[in-house]
Amino acid sequence: MTFSPFDHPYLSGLLGDGEIAALFSAAAELEAMLAFEVALAKAEAAEGVIPQDAALAISDTAHRFSPDIASLRTATARDGVVIPDLVRQLRAAVGEPHGKHVHVGATSQDVIDSGLMLRLARVLPILEGRLEALSASLDGLAAEFGNRPLMGRTRMQAAIEITVAGRIESWRSPFARHTGRLKDFAKDGLAVQFGGAAGTLEKLGAKGRAVRAALARELGLADAPQWHSQRDRIGDLAALLVAITGSLGKLGQDVALMADRGDEIALVGGGASSAMPHKQNPVGAEVLVTLARFNAAQLGGLAQAAVHEQERSGAAWTLEWLILPQMVAATGVSLRLAGELIDSVKRLGAV
Repeated sequence: MTFSPFDHPYLSGLLGDGEIAALFSAAAELEAMLAFEVALAKAEAAEGVIPQDAALAISDTAHRFSPDIASLRTATARDGVVIPDLVRQLRAAVGEPHGKHVHVGATSQDVIDSGLMLRLARVLPILEGRLEALSASLDGLAAEFGNRPLMGRTRMQAAIEITVAGRIESWRSPFARHTGRLKDFAKDGLAVQFGGAAGTLEKLGAKGRAVRAALARELGLADAPQWHSQRDRIGDLAALLVAITGSLGKLGQDVALMADRGDEIALVGGGASSAMPHKQNPVGAEVLVTLARFNAAQLGGLAQAAVHEQERSGAAWTLEWLILPQMVAATGVSLRLAGELIDSVKRLGAV
């Protein structure tokens, strides 16, 4: 049983995205967090903080390490975060004399936030690729139907005649902007998190910045000062996700309205009605509207998560865990459904 429609046994047939969901699984999160610990050990060995042999032992162990999930669950209920028990288990697996060199100078938030960035680094190219594929599909529709007439509508009332190409352009234009913003975020927004207990890297002394830079290189993330309580980076990403789903919702709303009028668009397939067998409901178009509204609603919650008290907040941080994965999933699903919807169009505009 699940509480989420994104991975529900049958609702996921409509709202699921296995490719995105896999990157927010427990397995993917643990893999990313262990990658952080390995990269940290290598960076600290390179700067002489821990022995080179210790870094090799940590790397070798982490690549074959299988944590006790039941223990992680129990410890997370107690600690509010998974890292203390994960580090305890990893240190025990590494053993003497090198176990004590695991996680030196780091704090739980360093591991979790950097692990999130590693997973987002895999998510963003998926979203970018889907946006580009959707733009190409719209180009195909414009080439086939673009010169046909279509009634332009303002405030849902007939205005003046336009062409199908004009309507398509209003759908397609934002996608290039979204793609550019995704590229920019991938370059600068996917930043390593490394600040230690209170953001000062006090245990590393003068070597702190050098270790952080080496850690960023190891992980393929941007080097940036710690951002434990500075969550604008997450807010920027959330706003971008809302912009993407909003644009897709506009597309879906237009298609649903065109389908309602009957003579402006023809779609292959469509959803069945249990009461009215003659109907073909524009399900994909409707769900694009739903997901746009869902993400818009989540944005307010994530804005609340920007309010971190002092150097770290447990409450605000946990709120991010509840909201951000759902927003990413909604964006992935929207792009998938939009692609399927555009592929189902067999006619646009007046004949």
